[in-house]
Amino acid sequence: MSHTLGIRQAQKQKTRQALLDAALALLEEQSLSSLGLREVTRAVGVAPTAFYRHFRSTADLGVALVEEALGSLHPMIRTTVSADGDPDERIARAVELISHHVASHTAHVRFIARERHGGVQPVREAIQDQLARFGEEVKDALAKDPVSDGWSDDDLLMLANLYVDQMLMTASLFLDALEATEEERARVARIATRRMRLISIGRHHWLD
Repeated sequence: MSHTLGIRQAQKQKTRQALLDAALALLEEQSLSSLGLREVTRAVGVAPTAFYRHFRSTADLGVALVEEALGSLHPMIRTTVSADGDPDERIARAVELISHHVASHTAHVRFIARERHGGVQPVREAIQDQLARFGEEVKDALAKDPVSDGWSDDDLLMLANLYVDQMLMTASLFLDALEATEEERARVARIATRRMRLISIGRHHWLD
């Protein structure tokens, strides 16, 4: 019996992932608010009623895509602002990590960029919740750096959110440059690096 249940659970998870993958592919060309569940189930080859075994609505599916797109990034975000190494090296590492992530997870990045201010409220809120978590985690990482001695929690959170916003902006720049020349992508990396350095320099003089 347990073996049979295991097979059913595995098949259910496979179908759920297939629905997520199909939706993400369809969302390359449209927004979530215009996506119909029949489009998704048709792409997977299952009946529309099967959709509701996994998601309550397309908004619910969108929230799951947010978790898939952003949930795994928390370790990477913390790494980019850790106190280890030279500040310029950390910035260069952060820009490189963002560039690599955009290239390897383009559809997820495009989905977040489009739906962050899109028309589906639960998805907007899910994205904001994830970004708020990033901010808190970055704040905790920054607090461990001796440079942060004397900073208030509010100021640390403000700085953390500046870094998170800049990472999102950098991801958007790399997304727009995916089909550009190598020279243009290098220019994007230089711009992103300069902006991050500007935040870092301001950080060192905030308490002056």
